[in-house]
Amino acid sequence: MLTIVCRLIVIITIKSWTNMEIKMDKSILKFFGKKIRTIRLEQKLSQEELAYKAGLHRTYIGMIERGEKNISLLNIEKVAKALGVKIQELFI
Repeated sequence: MLTIVCRLIVIITIKSWTNMEIKMDKSILKFFGKKIRTIRLEQKLSQEELAYKAGLHRTYIGMIERGEKNISLLNIEKVAKALGVKIQELFI
């Protein structure tokens, strides 16, 4: 009985830890997306205009801004160039 209880506690702990990790990942995606949106709006660009300048799809830009996409380093570089900012500026 004790073995079953211990296994259950381990399983619950692992699931809780995994869920926390997923939430943390999403928060950085949302932070990054808000930063992109802020800079884009400061430059008075639409999502479509930014997408065109970056060589990406408009809906992809929207998903990035909402924190729904885990953007690759290559696409981060494209967005930074399209916005005319250094990559570092997207993370501060």
